[in-house]
Amino acid sequence: MSDEVLLVEDFAVEDCSPLGGVIAVWTLNRPEKLNALNRQSHIAIKEQCARVEADDSVRAVVIRGAPPPPALEGKRPKPVAFAAGADIAEFAGKNSDDVREFFGNNAWEAIWDLSKPTIAMVDGFALGGGTELALACDLRVASTRAKFGQPEINLGLIPGGGGTQRLCRLLGYGKAMEMTLTGEMVGAEEALSIGLVNKVVEPDDLEAAAMALAENIARKSPYTVKVAKRAVRAALDLPFTEGVLAERSEFVALFDTEDKEIGVSAFLEHKDAEWVGR
Repeated sequence: MSDEVLLVEDFAVEDCSPLGGVIAVWTLNRPEKLNALNRQSHIAIKEQCARVEADDSVRAVVIRGAPPPPALEGKRPKPVAFAAGADIAEFAGKNSDDVREFFGNNAWEAIWDLSKPTIAMVDGFALGGGTELALACDLRVASTRAKFGQPEINLGLIPGGGGTQRLCRLLGYGKAMEMTLTGEMVGAEEALSIGLVNKVVEPDDLEAAAMALAENIARKSPYTVKVAKRAVRAALDLPFTEGVLAERSEFVALFDTEDKEIGVSAFLEHKDAEWVGR
């Protein structure tokens, strides 16, 4: 992993069980480029996805963008950004053979395929690949100054990181088509009203809100969280009746886990559950 493009910190979660749970926080760290995603960003994110998937202590992942650097004297400050798209300089002169392999093994799908819950902490611009990065996460918490958009149409392109598909499933056909065809940005309040984000808070409250959400999830049974995520995801891939059957199968199987018995007993005894994670 390159520390230059992705900073990684693990924060301990208090009062979680099993003990030792952490929240992995990834910071996209190219502030001079508004945290635009380049090839090294994708490599670093994929490496971290492999790391947290194999690490039972990681209960959730939060992804954010680095703040802009201080403005030089006499210069305008750079805007705040989660990730202002892909690094377009890497597109110049490329043909389909040049990009097919890279886009077939990208960071968006690596995040999407994680069994651990993921939260995008969006402050400022999340455009193009940045919106797609947020969409690849399970939950999105945004500041009031967040702006989302898929402006690829203005480059003679379309979204290539799952944007058309995830927008359509999250927002519906009409809004997904509007964002894709116009390339226009959506502000934070509209993003909340159409279901693009889960919560909007003031910029100064953003980190606390995202971490509180992550900590809430991290205190649940880590095994049951994985099953719950898998069951909700099934709704995207399966016809309704098959999805209900898949949910029922997951639900019934949980009756053979230790955490089910722990959770039920704790509820009946009016105490906190102390999960074992199986």
